[in-house]
Amino acid sequence: MAVLKLPTPVAALLALVAAPLVTPAEATVDFGKKGEPVKLVIGYQPYYTESWSGVVVNGKELWKKHLPAGSTAEFQVGLQGAIIVNAMTGEKQHIGYVGDMPGIVATFRNLPDRGGTDIRIVAALGTSKQQCNIFLVRNDAPQFKDGKEAVKWMDGKDTSSPHGSCTDRFARLAFEKSGIKPKSYLNQNIEVITTNFRAGKLDAAVIWEPTATKIVQSGLARRAASGEDFDALDGGLLIMLNDLIKQRPDVQKGWLEAELDAQLFLADVKNATEVSQMAEKQTEQIDRKVLWASLYGENPKSQGGGDVRVQLDFIVNDRVQGLLNDATAFLNGLPNKPAATPKIREGGVDDAMAREVLKARGLSSPVGVIKALPLSAFK
Repeated sequence: MAVLKLPTPVAALLALVAAPLVTPAEATVDFGKKGEPVKLVIGYQPYYTESWSGVVVNGKELWKKHLPAGSTAEFQVGLQGAIIVNAMTGEKQHIGYVGDMPGIVATFRNLPDRGGTDIRIVAALGTSKQQCNIFLVRNDAPQFKDGKEAVKWMDGKDTSSPHGSCTDRFARLAFEKSGIKPKSYLNQNIEVITTNFRAGKLDAAVIWEPTATKIVQSGLARRAASGEDFDALDGGLLIMLNDLIKQRPDVQKGWLEAELDAQLFLADVKNATEVSQMAEKQTEQIDRKVLWASLYGENPKSQGGGDVRVQLDFIVNDRVQGLLNDATAFLNGLPNKPAATPKIREGGVDDAMAREVLKARGLSSPVGVIKALPLSAFK
């Protein structure tokens, strides 16, 4: 199988801002009338564990139950959320499963100088403190009593993260809270970080799941800390073209019904094996045990492990809104300002339909919590 190349998030975020203008007249897609079959293209990220409800919707074809008969759904892998947002800007994709940073950036695409395409956050995939926010250290680093001690050790050390991503936001927060300054804080992608750990050229790095677990289980580095140690959230978001929302509320509702089915499926521990099997089929060169452990596996609390792996929020509740506020302010503070203002624009979050779907099912947010299981539970 071909090795998948992962572009650096900072370059992808820059591309989001610098992308050519796509006027509404050029981009608008006719999604048909209520009740008619619809052809959807979905960008999703099987290489980002926190967005695996998309893997379930795809693998179990849950959309077929809720969309008009004769509809189709083409799932396209996006190795970065920013790639999905760029495709949605040109309306080549209509729905996106992305992390919190690209999801926020997407809401600013309707500005005339940034693409002119109205993209909205319609639901939350989930939140966590140990999905994107994971510190790894070289194998010969000292044994630390906890994650905070591990980060303090990074003072004067060579560290790395894909800048502009959720990992970058967490790394800077952890450094600030710990009162330390690394010797270097490099902008490196997953491949370079992996290579540098193998070559002994890196002391520490921040990376997301399932890559973090893959690196650890490959014996290249140790897990040392996570957002659990600094009360720092990360998250995944479901975004949708406003053209689709306006033209086909029936399709929006149908997709959210399928998404809710997927989140409920993920939350049921009895489905852990099937979820990892679906993820294995939709990724390349990642062992199923790694995939299972990235969502369901337990890690020592001294290494940033926590009881909850992912909280499945579905709607933009207070917890999710707090994450959006913090992440938007971070993006607005970057030199290239991927977020044009410190807060998401009015209308950028539009989860009214998700709330209707949730209420109609007699459920409340969060719809489920994935609790950590011992690695011996893998099967």
